[in-house]
Amino acid sequence: MQKDAYTLILEAIDAGIYRPGNRLVESELAERFGVSRTPVREALQRLETQQMLARDGRSLIVASLDHNQLAELYVVRAELEALAAGLAAKHAAPEEVRVLQTMIDEDRGQLDSPEALSRSNRRFHHQIHLASHNRYLVQQLDLVHRSMALLATTSLAVTGRVEAALAEHQAIVDAIAAGDGEAAAAALRLHISRAFETRLKLDADGHGTVGHWAEAL
Repeated sequence: MQKDAYTLILEAIDAGIYRPGNRLVESELAERFGVSRTPVREALQRLETQQMLARDGRSLIVASLDHNQLAELYVVRAELEALAAGLAAKHAAPEEVRVLQTMIDEDRGQLDSPEALSRSNRRFHHQIHLASHNRYLVQQLDLVHRSMALLATTSLAVTGRVEAALAEHQAIVDAIAAGDGEAAAAALRLHISRAFETRLKLDADGHGTVGHWAEAL
């Protein structure tokens, strides 16, 4: 199925092709994606309404998050993901739990590839969302993770964060496998809290423009 202009632009932002502050030009987007300018114009309007884009004079640029927006995003993310983990502990099929474990095992083999780990981290969290077996929760988490694309740094830039994050992932999966909803929720909430703390340290140290792997471990 052919992707529409909205999806193509959103995926380009998510992949870091267009980063916070970059200007989006209707004609250039139409040429890049091989579509007419009308659907591109409509997609840009939709993305602006969703606050993925912002106005800079007459131009549209990829939005960025200030400190307060970042804090608000992580609060919502922590609570919704904790809910997903708790539900996954109750409803996940054994096959889903094995897939989560396989993801962690594979990540341990690519510790020297931050970009690959960031992509797999997104898949890992999405798999937990799906394992909750609650479509409405999955929809809300998709919106939250869409906003994560507006973060221009990754906590992977901090030495030791990858190993710590994988240990946190393991604690989450262990709790889900044990069917312990409270422990799974607590482990997920702690994981997000530590990722947020690491990101704040990065910003405080002036590394807010290092890389574009939006999904923090």
